[in-house]
Amino acid sequence: VFVNKWKKKRNRNLTILFIAVCRGMCLNLDSEGRFLYFAFGSNLLKQRLQFENPSASLYITGRLKDYELKFGFWANNVKSRWHGAVATIEYCPGAEVWGVIWTMSNQHLSTLDEQEGVSRGMYSPLEVSVETEHGPVLCRTYKMNNFRPGLPSPQYKKVVCLGAEENGLPAEYLKKLNDIETNGYNGPSLLDELKLV
Repeated sequence: VFVNKWKKKRNRNLTILFIAVCRGMCLNLDSEGRFLYFAFGSNLLKQRLQFENPSASLYITGRLKDYELKFGFWANNVKSRWHGAVATIEYCPGAEVWGVIWTMSNQHLSTLDEQEGVSRGMYSPLEVSVETEHGPVLCRTYKMNNFRPGLPSPQYKKVVCLGAEENGLPAEYLKKLNDIETNGYNGPSLLDELKLV
């Protein structure tokens, strides 16, 4: 009994210590003028994110538990430069969203917010704990306001899938992304402006 109690106490202390270390990593990044951002949509792709936020650098991949990936529109706004629905996350116990954690300069916090339409009320930033192979990491991410479900364009889906493949997200999750239904749009989009190999 004593041994079991000691093991539980030791494991609890190690967990607390590890979380403290992860928080410390975030603080160190902040002191260096950088922050951590969890991407799950088009910003999975480096070329897309660096298009407006050139300081973005890969940190690690991870998963956000108890959230589900959704595609939709903000309120009654059915127009977007992607010509279709875009990604967001919705709370869903037992679900998970895989993504990429980027480290970015604080100077690009405003451009990232602008890209996500924060000032227009499209998305709201929130802090989430993302599970990684090295433990939980606190990150900034974004959730759509007044979400209305819809279908993404093939171009938007392509960028999401390319980003997931580029960063080695799990095969099962890649299949889930590749199975996403699209709206069939075949005109010009933001994809044309990205330099994809």
